[in-house]
Amino acid sequence: MNMNYETALDNINPDHYKRGGIETFDYMKAKMTPVQLEGYLLGNVLKYMSRYQYKNGVEDVRKAEWYLKELIKVLEGANG
Repeated sequence: MNMNYETALDNINPDHYKRGGIETFDYMKAKMTPVQLEGYLLGNVLKYMSRYQYKNGVEDVRKAEWYLKELIKVLEGANG
């Protein structure tokens, strides 16, 4: 099955994450310390990159990419 990038984005950030008036990740960012958030993001990068060959292939690599980009934002905010 060949998946385009937009379909992959839906799998990375589905609508059910946005229920309740706030996206789950935004809530987590508001509640976690920067160190906690950094660990959460790094853990998800490692999780998705460790399993992509055995589970969801490119979809998991794209998920890892999303978390890595968020981690970069956190690190740039902390250092710059």
